[in-house]
Amino acid sequence: MNDPAAPRDFVEEGRKLFAGPCDFIWAAAKIDGLPPMGPPEIAFAGRSNVGKSSLVNALTGRKTLARTSQTPGRTQQLNFFVLGEDRLRLVDMPGYGYAAVGRKKVGEWTELAHAYLRGRATLLRVFLLVDGRHGLKDVDLETMKQFDRAAVSYQVILTKRDAVKKADQDQRVAATLASLARSPAAFPEVIFTSAETGEGIPELRAAIVRLLAERGN
Repeated sequence: MNDPAAPRDFVEEGRKLFAGPCDFIWAAAKIDGLPPMGPPEIAFAGRSNVGKSSLVNALTGRKTLARTSQTPGRTQQLNFFVLGEDRLRLVDMPGYGYAAVGRKKVGEWTELAHAYLRGRATLLRVFLLVDGRHGLKDVDLETMKQFDRAAVSYQVILTKRDAVKKADQDQRVAATLASLARSPAAFPEVIFTSAETGEGIPELRAAIVRLLAERGN
């Protein structure tokens, strides 16, 4: 029998959750096209080509669940995935900061993202993906300020760890944490991940399961 007093193994719980069924269920290009609110949601945001779709695929152990591309700006809508028999939904958001996309289109994506973040009661947290090779850029810092103003809980996830020298990884994390200390809506932990090698993926899964547990889900 399970000991209720024993500490929970969130890494193992995360592995089991993300090993279960996960399917694409909805795409929304406009705010009035969002799916009805249901189970808790977590969203993935970040600059174009930061690796959002690759990370979603790595989390779920699938290669083609979320579309990946070397072309920035490929994700042009809010894509919803259901996980664990509707226990959790993952939301892949359009990337920001890609100047080659028309200004009108960028404005539409930005408006959609802001409307979703402001009005989604089931949204538990936004995971803000940042390219670990470069750290926080001005466009990332501006996005963080927007999250702070909207009181949207978010956590920074560094990506592409395999492309950063091991000697530089701790420094990159420390610099990111220093910036987060000035952001009231930021969760004060950083996870360094690689969709290529799987580094940091168990820790991210565990963080998501812990978040669900804290919210009573």
